[in-house]
Amino acid sequence: MQLLRFLAIALILGITLAAPARAVTLLRDPDIEHALRALGAPVLRAAGLNPDRVDIMVIDDSSMNAFVIDADSIFIHSGLLLRMDSPAMLQSVIAHEAAHIANGHLMRRPINARNARNAAALGTALAAVAGAATGSGGFAAGAAAGIQGAAMRSFFAHTRAEENAADSSGMRFLHAAGIDLNGAVQVMDLFRGQESLAASRQDAYARTHPLSRDRYRRVRALADAQSKTVAPDPEATYWFARAKSKLSAFQRSPKWTLTRAGEYGHEDIKLMRQAIAHHRNADLRRALKAIDGAVARRPDDPFLHELRGQILMESRQIKPAVAAYARATNLAPRNALILGSYGRALLADGQVQKAAQFLESARSRDGRDFRVLRDLAQAQARLGNNGMASVLTAERYAMAGRLKDAKIHAERASGLLPRGSAAWQRAQDVLHAAKAAE
Repeated sequence: MQLLRFLAIALILGITLAAPARAVTLLRDPDIEHALRALGAPVLRAAGLNPDRVDIMVIDDSSMNAFVIDADSIFIHSGLLLRMDSPAMLQSVIAHEAAHIANGHLMRRPINARNARNAAALGTALAAVAGAATGSGGFAAGAAAGIQGAAMRSFFAHTRAEENAADSSGMRFLHAAGIDLNGAVQVMDLFRGQESLAASRQDAYARTHPLSRDRYRRVRALADAQSKTVAPDPEATYWFARAKSKLSAFQRSPKWTLTRAGEYGHEDIKLMRQAIAHHRNADLRRALKAIDGAVARRPDDPFLHELRGQILMESRQIKPAVAAYARATNLAPRNALILGSYGRALLADGQVQKAAQFLESARSRDGRDFRVLRDLAQAQARLGNNGMASVLTAERYAMAGRLKDAKIHAERASGLLPRGSAAWQRAQDVLHAAKAAE
C-alpha cells in the first residue's frame, strides 16, 4: 500500500469558514502502521488496552500533535513522529494518549467511539479534530458533534487535571513496560515555553494538551525516580528507525534521503530508503536494485514485498507488481492495506472478479481506506453490481466530507439493494450522517 496522501476530510459540512478549509489526511502505509503497533503494544498492554483493537495511525501534518478521538484510535502527526529521536520518546506519546483512553477522558465528548470506524462518522470526527486544532470558531462539524462556536476550539482540549492524570498514568505504563521514562521528559522539552506564546504561534499539541512548568517538574521527578537504567530494546529501536525512515523518505527530498540513508545502521533500512528515493527520481533500475537488496536480507518481510509492488505499480509494470503484491499477501494474509494494494493491482491487470474479492476482504477488515472504497466501487460497477458500487461511492464521499454527494449515491443504493440487507443498512448509515449534517 503506497504511502500517499488520501482520505482527505473536507472541513466544510455546510457552514462557510472565514479562512480556507484545511484537510485532515491519513497516511496509510502497512509498514509504518505495523511499526507503530509493535512500538505501542507493550504500552497498551500495560494500560489494560488490547493492542489488536487500538489502531495507531499517522496524520499528514507537519505540526507536532497527537490525539485520540475514540477508544480504538490514536493519531500522531507526521511532524511529531519526525521530531522524535528515540523509540522511548514516541512510546511516551503513545502512553500519554493511551492514558486518556484508559482514564475515561473521552466520556465527555459527544462522539460515539465505536462509530468512528464507520466511514461517515470517521470523516466527521477527524474534521472535528482539525477544527479544534485550528481554533475555527464557525467550524461546521460542530453541528454533527453537538457543539458550536467557541466550544469547538476546546472540544479536543484536555483540562490540566486530565493532563496531570495522563502524565502520571502514562509514566506508570512506561515503567510497567520496561521503557525509559526519560523519553517522556525529552518530549516535554520539545514543548517547553509554548504556553507563553500567542495561540496562533503555539503547536497544536500545546492547544489540545495544556502545558505547565508543574507538569514538567512532575514528569522529571518521576523519571529521576526510575530505579535503574533501562537498556534500549533492539526490536523497538529497529521498528522506530524503520517507521521514521520510511516516512521521511516519502516526505523529504530524494537528495536528502540518499545522503542520510544509512544513518540508523540497518542495511535493509538503508536499502529501503534508497529504493524510495530512486523511485521518486523515476529511476526504476536503481529502485529495483535497492529494494531487491533489502528483500534479500529479509525475504519473509511482507512490507518490503509490498513496497516492491508499489514501485512496480507506479512505474506501470502491472504484471510484475501483481506478483510482488501476491507475495506480500501470502506473507501477511490478514493485513487490510496489503490486501487492498493487491486488489488494486489485480484490477489494473483486468482480473476484476479476483480483484473484487481481495478488495472486499480489505474493506471488511478496515473500512477507512479511501482508495479501497474507490477501487471496489469500480470493480463492482464493472461486474454489474450497481447497488454495491453506489453504496461504496456514498461511503467514500462521506469519508471525504462531501455529504451532499454521499446522500445522492446512498439514495441510489437504497433503491437498488435488497431492503434490510447489510449493504442497504450501510447506505442508511450514510443517509443518517448526511441528514444530521443538514
